[in-house]
Amino acid sequence: MTMDSTSPEPAQGPAKGIEENRTVIALVDDDRNILTTVSIALQAEGFATRVYSDGEAALSALLSNPPDLAIFDIKMPKMDGMELLRRLREKSPLPVIFLTSKDDETDEEAGFEMGADDYIAKPFSLRLLLARIRAILRRSGDDHHPLLLSEQFDDTPGEVLERGRLYMDPARHHATWDGQAVSLTVTEFLLLEALAARPGVIKSRNQLMDAAYPDDVFVDDRTVDSHIKRMRRKFRSVDSTFSAIETLYGAGYSFNEG
Repeated sequence: MTMDSTSPEPAQGPAKGIEENRTVIALVDDDRNILTTVSIALQAEGFATRVYSDGEAALSALLSNPPDLAIFDIKMPKMDGMELLRRLREKSPLPVIFLTSKDDETDEEAGFEMGADDYIAKPFSLRLLLARIRAILRRSGDDHHPLLLSEQFDDTPGEVLERGRLYMDPARHHATWDGQAVSLTVTEFLLLEALAARPGVIKSRNQLMDAAYPDDVFVDDRTVDSHIKRMRRKFRSVDSTFSAIETLYGAGYSFNEG
C-alpha cells in the first residue's frame, strides 16, 4: 500500500501543492516506524516525502511519477530492495540510497554493481543521511534547489582537486583518472578527497572516518577498509596499473600522485 506521509490516510498520489518547489524523497521500507520517523525528520528539513511499505507498490509509482531521490530498505517481503533497484534501473537512473540492517559486504557489493548511489547501515544517524542526500542531489545536478542552498546546509564543497592523473570536482562528486570517469559513491569520494588533499601524508583509519562520517556515527576499521578495497577496484577497471592509494600497514592509507 502506498501512503503520502503528509497525511495519515492512504493517498493515490503526491499532493502537488505540498511538493511544489521542494525536493521530493521517496522512502521504501516495510518498517512503518522507520517510514514515519525518517519521513517526519526529512519534512522538518524542508523535503517533501512519499512513503511506500513494499517494493511492488513503490516500483510503479517511482516510474510513473519519479521523485528526486529514493531510499530503499534491502530486506523487504514480496520484492526486496535489490530486486526493486534492478527493475528500476531497467528504465530509470533515479538516485538511490540503500538502508539495511545487514552487515554483509556481499549485499553491499551487489547493490553498488546494480547502480545504488550509497549504502547506509541501520541504525543510522539522520545527520549522515541528510549529508548523503545532499551530496547525491548535488552530483545529480539538483544543487540549484533552494533547500540545498539554505544556511542549514552551509558546507560549500571544496575547489576542484587535481593530483597527477586524478581529477576531482567536489561540487558534482565527479572523479576521473587519466580523463576516464570513475563512478564513486559519496563515501568513497569523501575518503579519496581526504587522501588526495595531501599526497604522501598517511591518514589513519580514524582520520578517514572523521572525513567521511559525522561525529555521531560509529564505523569500524573494516568499513573503511571495504570502501578502500572497492575504490581501488573501480580505478583498476579503467587502469589496471592503478596504485595511487597505498596501504601503510598498522598506520593507515596515503595517496601517491606519482
